[in-house]
Amino acid sequence: METPIQIEFQGMEPLEHVRSAIAKHVADLENRFGRVTAGRIVLKSPGAHHRSGGHYEINIHLALPNGREVNVDRTTTADERQADISFAVNDAFKRARRRLQDHVRRMQGHVKTHEERPIGTVTKLDPERGCGFLATKDGREIYFHQNSVLDGKFRQLAPGTRVLFSEEMGDKGPQASTVNLLGKHALRQ
Repeated sequence: METPIQIEFQGMEPLEHVRSAIAKHVADLENRFGRVTAGRIVLKSPGAHHRSGGHYEINIHLALPNGREVNVDRTTTADERQADISFAVNDAFKRARRRLQDHVRRMQGHVKTHEERPIGTVTKLDPERGCGFLATKDGREIYFHQNSVLDGKFRQLAPGTRVLFSEEMGDKGPQASTVNLLGKHALRQ
């Protein structure tokens, strides 16, 4: 670390075992994710903030070499374990570790990309058998069952309704494994 880590105790006396635990956590983060250029950790006692409800509040701000920062503010969950300072510090650094992991994945290009699902148009419906067919943009006809229509909206479908769908190979050819109505309401062509 280029700049020594700043540790601030608010509403409480500085605790040496907490300082050493923080130093260990920061060293672990640097070993896993590379250099952290600066850091500021603020520990607030339960009585120092009226909304914490008897829980320690830990704020972590870490500066990274590329000019980016990782910030972990207090947890919003009312977890009784946050009344223990060791747990609160460990939990805050666990969240910082997850944020750094996400940051590293983004920098390395390992972020999940979601494929666009194709759009189809309902062409035929058979409500008695609970199935129907979609027309794709390339002119193919795809079978779907009412169970593949998300949120139980099969009865809202009508010929001409535009839907997003996921295609898979079934026993008798291509079929839609999920069908989702486009937009807030069924769109007509």
